Amino acid sequence: MNESPPRLDEAPGTSRKIIHVDMDCFYAAVEEREQPGLRGLPLAVGGSHTRRGVLTTCNYEARKYGIHSAMPTFQALAKCPHLIVVPTRFNLYRAESARIREIFFAYTPLVEPLSLDEAYLDVSHLHRPATEVAREIRQRITALTGLTASAGVAPNKMLAKIASDLNKPDGQHTIKPAAVAAFMRDLPARKIPGIGEVTAARLAGELAVETCGQLQTFDRADLQARFGKFGHDLYDRCRGIDVRPIEANRIRKSLSNENTFPTNLLTLAECRERLQELHADLLLDLQKQTDRTVAKLFVKLRFADFSHTTVERGGTRPELAAYEALLEEGWMRREGARRVVRLLGVGVRFVEPVPDLPAARDGDQLAFEL
Repeated sequence: MNESPPRLDEAPGTSRKIIHVDMDCFYAAVEEREQPGLRGLPLAVGGSHTRRGVLTTCNYEARKYGIHSAMPTFQALAKCPHLIVVPTRFNLYRAESARIREIFFAYTPLVEPLSLDEAYLDVSHLHRPATEVAREIRQRITALTGLTASAGVAPNKMLAKIASDLNKPDGQHTIKPAAVAAFMRDLPARKIPGIGEVTAARLAGELAVETCGQLQTFDRADLQARFGKFGHDLYDRCRGIDVRPIEANRIRKSLSNENTFPTNLLTLAECRERLQELHADLLLDLQKQTDRTVAKLFVKLRFADFSHTTVERGGTRPELAAYEALLEEGWMRREGARRVVRLLGVGVRFVEPVPDLPAARDGDQLAFEL
């Protein structure tokens, strides 16, 4: 690309140009590509209804029937009896994800994968409009894989993630720095990453808050008193503030993948199904840590009331069965109706960890050209 590489010694600032790339119905789209006869039909990928399975994802035709990821398979079939459910093939999805990530790294070393089908990219060091870069990346993905991706372009990670969902499928949206205040004012509060159904209901019921503009009328102390540490994040995020750096090319004490679900997980079977996807992502990321030795395995659960627990055990082999045992132990720490999971994570801790490098950032305050 013949671009100056980003420096790794500066804190994030307003000059950042962040792209969030999100594949469209990734697993289902891969299955449609592999089996063209499935195109145009309501399709889901996930577990069998005879084994209390849940869906990992579904295509847009299935979504017309109210079907969504993390829905129990039997419930999805009740909504759409002619729904086609195919089993997950994580080896295939991981291979496609690796090809897509190679495209990302052709533009920037600052790539933060979130899962097999989405990632953040910091392209602040490129002397090109980020909107143009995002469009080019999407075109290359389609040319290479036959799949489509959507993208969001913004000055920070949160806004880029929100933007990538606005023109799905096969589209993109840009939020320029000067437009952030106006964009956030009318944005539904539930669009803030981390706000699920329970929190959205609390905001509406206790505070009469539906939009970020309404949430901005509450001070930081009040939100912290009501929501704990998450209240601090709410205060910033409803204003479009997010200073988190791209977590890339860092020497870690640990490595993990986690996901906050748009729909809470109500059963252990649902958690197990989502655990498989997170575990597959973790194994893919571990392939790049060839010089590190695993010392411990852990599973993290955060519940609907924002309490959380982490179950950790010594071990050098990050096998799925080990994580399923940790998940069950964490699940059993809660009782009855309190077992409502909003976030699930899996990870490893390494032997003799090396302290993290400074946050990855470009040192030059480049003109922000989106």
